[in-house]
Amino acid sequence: MKKIGKTILFEKPPVIRGYAAAAGKKESEGPLGNFFDRIIYDSYNGQETYEAAESSLQADVISRAIAHSGISADEIDVALAGDLLNQCVGSGFGLRDFGLPFLGQYSACATMGQALLTAAVFVEGGAARNVVCATSSHFCAAERQYRFPLEYGCVRTPTAQWTVTGAGSCVVGTAPHGVAIIAATAGAIHDYGVADPNNMGAAMAPAVGIIEPSAVTSK
Repeated sequence: MKKIGKTILFEKPPVIRGYAAAAGKKESEGPLGNFFDRIIYDSYNGQETYEAAESSLQADVISRAIAHSGISADEIDVALAGDLLNQCVGSGFGLRDFGLPFLGQYSACATMGQALLTAAVFVEGGAARNVVCATSSHFCAAERQYRFPLEYGCVRTPTAQWTVTGAGSCVVGTAPHGVAIIAATAGAIHDYGVADPNNMGAAMAPAVGIIEPSAVTSK
């Protein structure tokens, strides 16, 4: 690795070896609906609580990503995962049965980006051969966490955001083919003075991520 300014450049770019994504009914009706590996139409996903449903959704995509990567769970050296709940409890219970070393991640909507950056550093630096990254959220669990429980029946404000019900996972490692992580830059905090606690979108909208193809990805 080397740094140019605040950007990390990977000399032997780690590769996304496998990936998977799942989402809820509302998300399946959007433009990305055909790209999810699984759609859940039951908000509880067969569980007793929305939080447990989120954990089960994350566990599902982790299993699928590992399967798609062509390696076994025993070849994963560390899991980097996070969610929107207190103390990343969704990820903790989601990874409970995998028996993997786990480092919790939290960066709200940028959690997967943070996990991929960290995974690439681990792999490039030789601290891990393969890293599984995951993140999740659940509309109903997020409403209870950040706004009002749905059972309360509170009227949503016009600026209230709709948190996605979904989960995604990637396995990052060394491989001759796949989407490579060639560079990464950690963002800085900019306070735009948004005073409406319900309008999280206004605070996050200025953040921009750019994905460009490289010669490595075209192989």
